[in-house]
Amino acid sequence: MMKVAVGGGGPAGLTAAETAAAEGAQVDLYDARPSVGRNFLLAGKDGLNLTHAEPLETFLSRYGSRWAQLAPIVRSFGPDAIREWASRLGVQTFIGTSRRIFPADMKAAPLLRT
Repeated sequence: MMKVAVGGGGPAGLTAAETAAAEGAQVDLYDARPSVGRNFLLAGKDGLNLTHAEPLETFLSRYGSRWAQLAPIVRSFGPDAIREWASRLGVQTFIGTSRRIFPADMKAAPLLRT
């Protein structure tokens, strides 16, 4: 069995751990804070904004001069893919009037626990 160590319990580290575990790896997750996902929970305090539902080119323009560098990454895991990922975890989403995508219950904790 492959063993993987992931440093950092924020969204990127949790995603890396989820991906490695899905491939059958034994994952050890390390974070400097007493519990993983703490910043994730704080970000969701007033409603967790997962992404935007605007046209992809408009979204990419938010990255300023780095848009071309980041475009392949964003295109590979865009808004629809993020909504599908949340749905596979049992978390339904909705598009708010701001065109931002939120979990239906507006809470970060259920997504983090899953």
